[in-house]
Amino acid sequence: MWLDAGWAIFSAINVAAIFVFPIWATIPIHVIWICVTLVYGFRTWSPRPALWVIGVVMATTATDVGVDLSRRAEPTEVPLMAAIFLAIVWHARRKIAAEQKSNLVSEENARLLATQRRFLQDASHQLRTPITIALGHAELLARGLTGRQEGHDIQVVLGELSRLRRIAERLLVIAAAEDPEFLHPEPVSLDGFTMEILRRWRPTANRRWQLGRLDKVTTQADKERLGLAIDALLENAVRHTGDGDVIKLSVMAAEAGHPVRMVVSDAGQGIPDEQLRHIFDRFRSGDSGHPRGTGLGLALVRAVARAHGGEVLVRSRPGQGSEFELRLAPGTPALPGGAAGGAAGGAAGNGGKLARTPWRESCPEGAETRADALRQVNAAE
Repeated sequence: MWLDAGWAIFSAINVAAIFVFPIWATIPIHVIWICVTLVYGFRTWSPRPALWVIGVVMATTATDVGVDLSRRAEPTEVPLMAAIFLAIVWHARRKIAAEQKSNLVSEENARLLATQRRFLQDASHQLRTPITIALGHAELLARGLTGRQEGHDIQVVLGELSRLRRIAERLLVIAAAEDPEFLHPEPVSLDGFTMEILRRWRPTANRRWQLGRLDKVTTQADKERLGLAIDALLENAVRHTGDGDVIKLSVMAAEAGHPVRMVVSDAGQGIPDEQLRHIFDRFRSGDSGHPRGTGLGLALVRAVARAHGGEVLVRSRPGQGSEFELRLAPGTPALPGGAAGGAAGGAAGNGGKLARTPWRESCPEGAETRADALRQVNAAE
């Protein structure tokens, strides 16, 4: 209440100044009205107190100028200033009403989003068990079928059940992405992590798997969730490339304080411009003649990236391939100049000994230096 008390004292001083300096009465009158407007801007009284205040101020200022007004038939601006103040009150009340309505809408939207998230979590969790059971029985049936048509039919069933299981699992991850307990960060050596992923994916598709630039950097991340995101990007790259096309993984760390970039690029068919805007939306699929995906892979990537405080970007042109860039929080470079770059047929590094255990575990057998490891991986094609 100090603001109200200070305004009342200051207004009383101005009222006294009107009587002491009647020639200059216009100045304190205007000061009183300016002050009540400023105080209302901070207080925004409800309509009843606001009317009481305006009535008291009008009565006080009108009384002070009453004597002077009776001697000369000149109009006074007191009613005019009161009308202006009432207009301000009206607009302020409209603003408050709009804010209250907006808050109600925001709360309702938050409630609906929370309900949707819980539904996705519950539905995905409940679907996983029956899908797994049905998939197991379908696999048992597939072993006992000898007819060509029956074998084809059961393979269709297996494929659709597998797709349903992937949808359920990814929906569960996307729905849980807003949970504060979604991530369990730990120091992750991204160069070794990338090597592990490349070795795991190479046997799955007849592609030219390559390592691009591979900076030796460590960042705080959830290794399991990050692996799901990179797997989704690689699955997308495989689905949109053909035999012999290049799929390249890179890890790039700029100066300290800049985001770490994990890049998955491919030499596939590219993405039309009209699809780029919605490429990360749920159940969006740009497939054309390819085996159907879940439509949730890229949405999962975005959810994981944002959970890590980062983002995912895409650059693509039809017929020229695509490049997906996963940006993570700034990491800690292990050694200045410890980056190694790999082009289409090879790689070059700093030639230093492999000291880190995670990196050594990911290296091909017989690789004694960082450059040797990269050469062996790219030469495996």
